[in-house]
Order: sequence, then structure tokens, then C-alpha cells
Amino acid sequence: MLALAIISSAGAKDLVFQSGPPRVSLLELYTSEGCSSCPPAEAWLSKLSQDAGLWKNYVPISFHVTYWDNLGWPDHYASPEFTERQKAFAVAWHNPTIYTPEFILNGQEWQRGPTPTLSKTDAGLLRAKLDDKRTLVISYLPASTGKKWEAHVALLGCDLATSVKAGENNGQTLHHDFVVLSFQSVKLGGPETPLVLAAAQPGEKAIAVWVTEENELPPAQAVGGWLK
Repeated sequence: MLALAIISSAGAKDLVFQSGPPRVSLLELYTSEGCSSCPPAEAWLSKLSQDAGLWKNYVPISFHVTYWDNLGWPDHYASPEFTERQKAFAVAWHNPTIYTPEFILNGQEWQRGPTPTLSKTDAGLLRAKLDDKRTLVISYLPASTGKKWEAHVALLGCDLATSVKAGENNGQTLHHDFVVLSFQSVKLGGPETPLVLAAAQPGEKAIAVWVTEENELPPAQAVGGWLK
């Protein structure tokens, strides 16, 4: 059975994002506008917008981190929360350092290569319904019971451009896709869990939703899709 991970119409203005049982991968990029090695990685990520496996086999997201900001160019999309998330992965792997660009696939460090295929692992059914008031209702039917689950939601910006005036990328115009503009988490309880999303931001075009065991980093299941 194929994971759906598509947008369908549940009501006049509702969007529904739904997986099938097979695990959909979560592909994370940690990057910065102040890092001269990052533009090629971001260009590769941008090409995924035309890939047939997008949203079906994998969900891509890009977290901008803050530790390059002290070189003279503060990244508008960077957040200390995203930096701490990358550090948490490093601690879990017993790595002494963090770096950009870094890809993480399903909670493990990943070297850029062929895009992920749909897993054969039964990861359960994840569904997220978004209404016109920006309330997202999340439901997850896991493959295994007896665990507590948490959902994570990222609103993503695409077709973004920044003219950099300082730092390692001084003089360049950088292009970004799948940028995390806002990030929220909620503990799942009952058949459905509502979450009021953050206010829309310029460039917001997609959404990513994934579930983990409470207080854990590796995703169990993911869905995503375009908002328009």
C-alpha cells in the first residue's frame, strides 16, 4: 500500500494531509545564510519541489540555525530553538560538534544521495486536517500501542530570496525552499488533538507534520503538502 500524503477536500475550505501505513521519511536540513557551504545543499533541496516522491515518500524541511550570525550577517530565518534541536541530535549521537549544512533523515545523520523511497515499515496512520481558521486537527493510529506520542508541526516557506550584505555569502542572493517559518509541538491525547497554528508569514506555502514518542527526536510517521 502506498502512503497518500496528499491534500484532499474534507469540507468547503478544509485541507487533509494523510499517510498510509508505510513510513514516510522526514528529511531535515540544518543551514544558515552565513555559511558559504550551504547554498549548494539548499539548491539540492529546492529541486525536490519537482520530485515525484515529494510528500509521498518523504517530507523535506529546512531549519536555519543561529551560530553563524556572529560573522556579520544575522539570518532572518534562524532561531535559537532550531539550533538547540540540532544540538540535541548531536548529544543523542555523542557527537562533540554541530555543523552546516547537515542533513538528518529519520533522526540519523545522512549524506546527500538519492531521495528516500517509501519504507516497507508499518508506521501507522497519521492524519492532519486544517480548516480555514488555521486550526489543525491531528490524529494518529500507531502501529504499536502502549506509547505516548507527540506531534510536531512546521509551516514552510518556499520561493524565498535574500540579498546577503555581509558574512561568507556577502554579495550573493540566496534562494530558499521548505524553510521552517514556525514550529509547534503538541502532546497527542484522545482520537483527535487540535492545534491552533501560528499566524501566516510571507512565503508560507507548505506544511509538515510528524509524530514522535514523547520527548524523543526520531520521527515515527510524517505527512506534508502544499497549502495552496
